[in-house]
Amino acid sequence: MAVIKPFQAYRPKKGSEGKIAALPYDVYDREEALAEVKREPLSFLAIDRAETNFPDTVGTYDACVYEKAAELLNEMMDKGYLIQDSTECFYLYEQIMEGRSQTGIVACADVSDYCNQVIKKHENTRADKEEDRIRHVDACCAQTGPIFLAYRHREILDQIMEEVKKTTPEYDFISEDGITHRVWVILDAEKIHAVTEEFAAMDSIYIADGHHRCASAVKVALKRKAENPAHTGNEEYNRFLSVLFPDRELMIMDYNRVVKDLNGKSKEEILEQIGKEFSVTQKGKTAYKPENQGKIGMYLEGEWYGLTFSGERSKNPVEALDVSILQDKVLCPLLHIEDPKTDKRIEFVGGIRGLEELEKRADKYHGIAFAMYPTDISELFAVADAGLLMPPKSTWFEPKLRSGLFIHKF
Repeated sequence: MAVIKPFQAYRPKKGSEGKIAALPYDVYDREEALAEVKREPLSFLAIDRAETNFPDTVGTYDACVYEKAAELLNEMMDKGYLIQDSTECFYLYEQIMEGRSQTGIVACADVSDYCNQVIKKHENTRADKEEDRIRHVDACCAQTGPIFLAYRHREILDQIMEEVKKTTPEYDFISEDGITHRVWVILDAEKIHAVTEEFAAMDSIYIADGHHRCASAVKVALKRKAENPAHTGNEEYNRFLSVLFPDRELMIMDYNRVVKDLNGKSKEEILEQIGKEFSVTQKGKTAYKPENQGKIGMYLEGEWYGLTFSGERSKNPVEALDVSILQDKVLCPLLHIEDPKTDKRIEFVGGIRGLEELEKRADKYHGIAFAMYPTDISELFAVADAGLLMPPKSTWFEPKLRSGLFIHKF
């Protein structure tokens, strides 16, 4: 049983939503974040990355950075740039990228569902990345970036979303990267009840993206619980901001790999050893994008090759992933990449960057690149249902959810 609740969001004053909405904090480095805030001073990135308000001599994780984030958030509320709805609502959030639409329900999920694994994860988190967002959420008393959750679609929820989308959206704008964003407010009591009941009938929902934001929100809630002798479980800190998408609307892009050297091997040795596990087809100078599961593109010394795994695919949902097969059959034994989470010789390149980026990096390093077929959402569900974890950088979701469109204050 998944507990999904309506809430009173703080959200942009109508007309300023396009200026305030920002890409997630972790897609920028400090220099890029500063440039974006200079370009658009109202960008929510100024709050999510409050170090942009300080000179370089101030560390990204200094205490004053988190104090500044809280100050700026309260200032945007006081000045009326962010206004709170007067009643609890659900919201619809639609994104359109290159003609493809995905629509999710904006709501608050329950911390207890994360703790008891109704909300399931598929990757581990890093303590240092958690700590940053823990301090940010705790200082702001708010979750400012939504968690990207997914569920197996249900007809009633599909129907409700279809009905709501026939009405005029509250927001409708195109961001700098060409993505269309539309938001509807769901005030109707019958629809709110129906949405709540549909999620209550689900055994599982899944973290698609935002594992660190989710873990941080949970840890702040547990901290607040320990500090509050009058804790009841009904406090707002027991819930975290989420957008829940039906599985069939989601697109996972490829997450590709570049190794910066050939581990002392020649091109001929690489091809010979890979040929023991894969059928190798020469593709020439034309970039090769795998067309189905079990196929991998390889770029080596100016040439592309198609690799088709010739072994039997494991019944273990993690070992059966193409990224796992590449790691187990090529990266580790051949190129000596034993731990891709920590090895500085490997880089991960999101599919949004294109295969040209793989060529560029491999040529720069005199290394080797691998183009992957995207992990399917059903594979993500299978891994999470088995209580297992995917290898790092197995999924790349596009488009990214914007921060600043919905804030959950507690």
